[in-house]
Amino acid sequence: MKLETPNPEIPFYQACDDEIAVFEHAWKNRLPLLIKGPTGCGKTRFIAHMAARLNLPLYTVACHDDLTAADLVGRHLIGDGQTVWCDGPLTRAVREGGICYLDEVVEARKDTTVVLHPLADDRRILPIDRTGELLEAPASFMLVVSYNPGYQNLLKGMKPSTRQRFVSLRFDFPTPEREQAILISESGCSEDVARRLVGIAQALRTLKDQDLEEAASTRLLVYAATLMREGMDPVVACRASIVESLTDDPEVADALMEVVSATFGR
Repeated sequence: MKLETPNPEIPFYQACDDEIAVFEHAWKNRLPLLIKGPTGCGKTRFIAHMAARLNLPLYTVACHDDLTAADLVGRHLIGDGQTVWCDGPLTRAVREGGICYLDEVVEARKDTTVVLHPLADDRRILPIDRTGELLEAPASFMLVVSYNPGYQNLLKGMKPSTRQRFVSLRFDFPTPEREQAILISESGCSEDVARRLVGIAQALRTLKDQDLEEAASTRLLVYAATLMREGMDPVVACRASIVESLTDDPEVADALMEVVSATFGR
């Protein structure tokens, strides 16, 4: 595949469909965006690419079980004998007219959705109860959230009342040709190495939901290609970067290594 000449100021991203156009139209029309897809398929890189492409500040939050609304909005801090208000990443993004990206949003505590709802509909406001402020999001502000549907369950699903506030994109792993182009661009590996690594990933992804909880991600392939470019033995690089990251079961790991060894001639 022929690669476009990259702009060094914009993180490389290999488009797979019409996601760039959907993002730009959503941003221009002040619509929030939800991205769903498996781990390591390019969701976070896509957001970084679009923020640079649109020249917007980007605030990324890795959501987790202990993330609260105060972590997003802000809190009062005590220092030097006085109490000072400190904006959270969501508030900073609203004030600056940037992008706030909540990665794996379903992992956050449920009270965070109370904060997101007024920003994710036609009101586009952020009430800050502790300071009495009511911030109106400027035209350039955009709320983006993502999650991995493979991890969803009854306790960590996204409520329909929240989901239906967003324009949504479904991400998946790139086609083999595009994935090879990504590996070459990201790691500087040869076309032959990229082709072999993508072949391994294709084989291992057929084991998803059978012997593996998660599929081999494009991110892991980039790690392996990077180690190999630096002179590491291909089999050793694949074990460290791919196999051991996918499973703790020795028998499953041995089975995966058979695929690796067959691909790299051992």
